[in-house]
Amino acid sequence: MTTDMHGPLSAYAERLHATIGDRHHVASPLGAWLLLALSAAAADPDPAVDSDPTAGSGSTAGSDPAADALAEALGTDLGSAAEVARALLDAPHPLVASATALWHRPGQDLDGTAGWRAALPATTEVGALPEQAGLDAWAREHTDGLIETFPLKVSPDVVFALASALATRISWAEPFEVADARTLGPGSAWARDLRRVLRSPGHGHQCAIVTTARAGDVIMHAAPAQTADGAGLVVLSVAAAPEVPPADVLAAAYHLSACVVDGAEPAGRRSLFDLPLGDAPLWTVREEQVRTRARDGREERHSAVLPCWSARSDHDLTAESLGFPAATAALARALGQPAQGFEARQVAMARYDRYGFEAAAVTGMFGTVSLPPEGVARIAELRFGHPYAVVAIATDTRAGGAGRQADRADTRTDGVGRRADGAATWEDRADGPADSAGGSSWHGVPVFSAWVAEPEELSGA
Repeated sequence: MTTDMHGPLSAYAERLHATIGDRHHVASPLGAWLLLALSAAAADPDPAVDSDPTAGSGSTAGSDPAADALAEALGTDLGSAAEVARALLDAPHPLVASATALWHRPGQDLDGTAGWRAALPATTEVGALPEQAGLDAWAREHTDGLIETFPLKVSPDVVFALASALATRISWAEPFEVADARTLGPGSAWARDLRRVLRSPGHGHQCAIVTTARAGDVIMHAAPAQTADGAGLVVLSVAAAPEVPPADVLAAAYHLSACVVDGAEPAGRRSLFDLPLGDAPLWTVREEQVRTRARDGREERHSAVLPCWSARSDHDLTAESLGFPAATAALARALGQPAQGFEARQVAMARYDRYGFEAAAVTGMFGTVSLPPEGVARIAELRFGHPYAVVAIATDTRAGGAGRQADRADTRTDGVGRRADGAATWEDRADGPADSAGGSSWHGVPVFSAWVAEPEELSGA
């Protein structure tokens, strides 16, 4: 990730986690941010023109409120956000499966949206809105089965949908060792609830005590995955004193993530020789005599103990600060659809254990129209349960019998009074029978009739 995008993504993550609260959870701020970035091309009237650098996070003079709100949520100008989305999605990471999709109502005319569609990542799927089973299958396919259902339920009022999927399943380059849970410390409730925990191996993992602006002194542990073609994944764990708010700990973790990917020493790292020996809430420091090649004869060694964990979460993304109201307005304008409302949710999972890490998230957004007001409908089911009459009647709405719109496949008949797709043509007529003087002689002529008194079982077909 480019350095200039780390700040916007970190800020978005803070807002997202703030809406979720302090409960045990996992989320993908990137998965939600990518949907906003896909909408950015629609909201940006001219992505080739750089935004005014004095206008905050991408606002331009004369830009509409939806574009301003979208840029504010993204934390950058719309053109940059769209470019980042294309860069990430069109050059996928070997260890992070990714997919995005834009779906619209079947039969919707998108001829006027070709310019914006060209600005989407080439890998973004564009097509007709699937039924619920198709959406669920898309979620499973693009998360390797880690997410089984799409986060939203499709309904007749949905006019368009955006979706993203991210998934990873890695093995550690160096697996953890196993330790007694009591090593978590006498003040840990987990030490009483668990029997065994993970201990970092003698080499290959990164550990440190770091002073941070938001969370004070924290402990950090970074476990790298086995690489693939030079690409890897590092899972960073950060803990602060129990009284530090989770938002500040998460902010510290995002800040530290910028350095651990390169194996660099984090700013604010504390020397163990500056700390007192003995127990502290987050660590124990002891001293022993060792053989060492350290220049000053003082060597620092770290290890970490932490539990296995897993989480499954379902998040509401409708808070205005998360940007989806603005994204909905942008897409509604781009697609020419009168969306009056929206839905946005994310489902996510993660599992962290001795040998590896797996995680996935599917984020979905629906643009919706208001349904008609509620009223009373009487519904009749007509039961042909005893002998009844049947008459087959020819229809022909061609002017003078020469044919009307004969080039349209949905009005051509197969010669026996039915459309080529099998539907009776008379149901499409609202103007009544054609005038026999000006229409075909066949129109309205009964061709066959029957009295049905011996029904048959439905065939296997």
